[in-house]
Amino acid sequence: MYRIKKHKGIIIASVIFAIIYSAISFVNHYCFRTNAIDLGLYTNAAYKYAHFQLADNSMIKEYFEPILGGHFDLYILLFSPLVYIFGTYSLLVLQIVAILAGGVGVYRYFIVIKKRKIALFAAIYFYLFFGVYGALAFDYHSVVVAASVLPWFFVAIKQDRKMLSVALLLFMLISQENFSIFLFFVGIALAVGYRKDRKKIYLTLSFSGISLFYYILISSWLIPFFSYNNAYGGFNYSYLGTNGFDAVKTLLTHPLESIKVLFVNHNGSEHGDFVKLETHLILLASGLFFLFKKPHFLIMLIPLYMQKFFHDNYLLWSVVGQYNIEFAPIFTLGIFTVISEIKNPKYAKYISYLAIVLVGISTFRTMDNTVVHTSKSHIRFYQKSHYKRDFDLKSVHRVLSQIPKNAAVSAQSPFVPHFSLRSNIYLFPIVKDAEYIIYLEGYNTYPLSQNEFENKIENYRNSPDWELILDEDVKILKNTSY
Repeated sequence: MYRIKKHKGIIIASVIFAIIYSAISFVNHYCFRTNAIDLGLYTNAAYKYAHFQLADNSMIKEYFEPILGGHFDLYILLFSPLVYIFGTYSLLVLQIVAILAGGVGVYRYFIVIKKRKIALFAAIYFYLFFGVYGALAFDYHSVVVAASVLPWFFVAIKQDRKMLSVALLLFMLISQENFSIFLFFVGIALAVGYRKDRKKIYLTLSFSGISLFYYILISSWLIPFFSYNNAYGGFNYSYLGTNGFDAVKTLLTHPLESIKVLFVNHNGSEHGDFVKLETHLILLASGLFFLFKKPHFLIMLIPLYMQKFFHDNYLLWSVVGQYNIEFAPIFTLGIFTVISEIKNPKYAKYISYLAIVLVGISTFRTMDNTVVHTSKSHIRFYQKSHYKRDFDLKSVHRVLSQIPKNAAVSAQSPFVPHFSLRSNIYLFPIVKDAEYIIYLEGYNTYPLSQNEFENKIENYRNSPDWELILDEDVKILKNTSY
């Protein structure tokens, strides 16, 4: 009881944010705002792993390819038993629990360095960071889990718990291959931060070496081994070249041009103007300027800036989506490390409040209005529209529950996650051996355009092999040959 009372602040904060996060993530899933990519694909992979099947990309590809031929993500295998408990919500539960644990890790870090008075402020800052909400609003991503482990990694290193820090490093590495590049820079930055401690320098630099080796191993050999094309398809950075080695060469030979690319619409994307500028401003408003007092935290940001702003897809330059979550632990730990060194407790408290206000305003801004157009109903948990759709949710759920559990299904993207706990589920227009085609007119038609989608559906409706068995809000076609 004493321990609970002693830490009641972080307990209360974690409960409050657990409710908020659930109101975003779980409601989106119930309201059919989650998608085949990534929640549907990864939940189906977890289902297959949990049933001792090889997880593959057959949901989204006409040919067979193990899912490890895309991203080398072992979390799905590791946490696959969760599907027996939480069903299609499993990965969403995992993601929320991880973020909450990350906030507790932040709190613990400042307790360890004997800065208890700002520990709760730091945790709240982490919980409020805009990258957290972007990730929660758009499906599941294993990098969210890995990023949430980072504060605990810092704690382990601070406490000289070598074996624990090694275990946490390995745990983060298996989240996704590109996270290892981030950890390479984190290791270098920590060596700079601990430059007066020779043992920690050697330890953190060894972590950098392990991370770099892991990236080369996975991207150059293991992913190509599993890939249908025998190639790594995760390097989508045309400006930098075709692989990591090209990237290093480009950065070294064209440093000024590379810096410019961080700020401009470098590939002329139709909707890419001012997207990078907005992200830079949001990061600045969230407290980036604090980190100039502790430059080694800026080193940790180098791969994050490159990952975002050199990418070919302008959507990844933006403040929405999952490519902002890694900023959360670095900003939090860096900013509050600076604040912790303020000798006047009153000033430290006021500046802690200021940091929280700044990140709160920045986060609300990303929910309210952004340069990149996104469906704000995904993230505005404080508005009624987030909890409703313009079709009868209960009726649609009732209809979908009547589809046989083992039937092969081809469905529109928002329906796929709800059918992911079966061996054969496909993202329309992939049909293969599907017994049912399920769709809703006027909604997300990815990966087809609206016209392409309508033409495909019309062809199936006119086919003698398919029969329209339900024509309500949701439409269901049944293959009559089965």
